[in-house]
Amino acid sequence: MNSIASYPSDAASAADAGEFPLAGTERRYRGLVEAAPDALVAINASGEIVLANAQAGKCFNYFPDQLVGKKIGRIIPDGFAALLVAGLDHPADGAAGTKGVAPLELTGRREDGSTFPIEVAVARSLDGSGMLITSSIRDISTRKADDVKLRRQVEELERSNEALAQFAYVASHDLQEPLRTVALSVARIAEKYAGVLDTEAERCIALAVGGTDRMHHLIDDLLSYSRIGAGDTELPNSSSEAALAEALLNLCSAIEEAHALVTHDTLPVVRADPGQLTQLFQNLIGNAIKFQGGGVPHVHVAVAKDGEGKWAFAVSDNGIGIDARNSDRIFGMFQRLHRRADYGGTGIGLAICKKIVEHHGGTISVESEPGQGSTFRFTLDQEST
Repeated sequence: MNSIASYPSDAASAADAGEFPLAGTERRYRGLVEAAPDALVAINASGEIVLANAQAGKCFNYFPDQLVGKKIGRIIPDGFAALLVAGLDHPADGAAGTKGVAPLELTGRREDGSTFPIEVAVARSLDGSGMLITSSIRDISTRKADDVKLRRQVEELERSNEALAQFAYVASHDLQEPLRTVALSVARIAEKYAGVLDTEAERCIALAVGGTDRMHHLIDDLLSYSRIGAGDTELPNSSSEAALAEALLNLCSAIEEAHALVTHDTLPVVRADPGQLTQLFQNLIGNAIKFQGGGVPHVHVAVAKDGEGKWAFAVSDNGIGIDARNSDRIFGMFQRLHRRADYGGTGIGLAICKKIVEHHGGTISVESEPGQGSTFRFTLDQEST
């Protein structure tokens, strides 16, 4: 190879043209080339390799000196090789796009003819004999194999989730019917033998009724949890105020019974499934009403824009509060902090809230202290335009 020239006097104009003159001595340049982590090869206007580092030899199973003098088309696709040469012959026209080409994924060819995936980035340079094209080449076989493995895992997970959702739907349908039969039979026994059965029998009937009722709610909650995200496409623009109104309508009995006061800011339009957004508000406000220490529940829904272009909601209450040690645990499936006799429920409500928010690309958290109420915070995307 000709000696690497120092910067020519017109280096500034060459840089302006998108060319990159090589500086320093040939020894220094070769040291940098050999220290590069990727394969580096340089070609001249004839398409011949005039420089190849040790990494290039390892990449293509050649001794580096074996590559020098060979046509670049021997190790990369002929079409791309021709483009590189065209860039040298016509540096002013579009064919010389090599100066700004982003790394491309191509197929490399080893000495034995076997092929493998490579990523190639190119740049123009000058040496004493004229223009050169230097290519930085990386073997991406491992990355491609990892991509395939990840793709298969994602596909398997999608199939598993679909099967789980289908199972939950079938199981809920198949379980609900025998539950209704049990509940109806127990109710008939209680009605027919009212005043005849002893206290123990009446207690057993009450336990059976309560058990079937809890199982009914548990099945409904599991089905709701499994359906979140299933079959969704583009999330629509939805009024969060309308979703809150629907949730309050669903909670009207609980609100009236507890004499609860629910207030809210003016709420925005967000990108969300309207049914899931209603369920999110309903679960959070329902919990706020349920977990009270005997006072009148007061719940407020606030909203503001955060620094990341999302709407940040806060649902605050004056309830019994939560120990900070349990702030993450409460979002898990079947996580209960209190006895069922004290506070009913299936232990899935907040897990559903978490799945809904995360399905919408947001986050959910809680700030609370025992006896000081709780504030549940979650984020949702602004409406799309």
